[in-house]
Amino acid sequence: MTKIKSLADLKKMKSDLQSKIALREKSDTPEGRTLIKVAMATCGIASGSKQVMDFLVEELDKRNVDAIVTQTGCMGYCYAEPTIEVTVPGKDPVVFGYVDTKKADDIIEKYIKNGELLEGIIPVNYETIEKNK
Repeated sequence: MTKIKSLADLKKMKSDLQSKIALREKSDTPEGRTLIKVAMATCGIASGSKQVMDFLVEELDKRNVDAIVTQTGCMGYCYAEPTIEVTVPGKDPVVFGYVDTKKADDIIEKYIKNGELLEGIIPVNYETIEKNK
């Protein structure tokens, strides 16, 4: 356990714990929230999905977008990695391919916030991750 040497250390620890608690609470009631699944299999990680996931977590929080970001295994789109599946409440899931941090930014601003479709959507002949389990 980290030693607390100052009030700033204590405040940072409190903030970190509150963030973790908020994430758990959100995941208990996912309905009504945007759900983003980042493919984190070997091919995704090698293509940059870790950076995309970190970017999404940070930027969604900064922009006060009520979303849950989780990782998943292979979605079967190795040719298009990094891939993410975005489910906006009331809409069918959409899988985006070739996602980098710039495209992730566009997905947040254009698709999640404004409902605009973007380039890079993998065609609708896919099935959601849950259907493949």
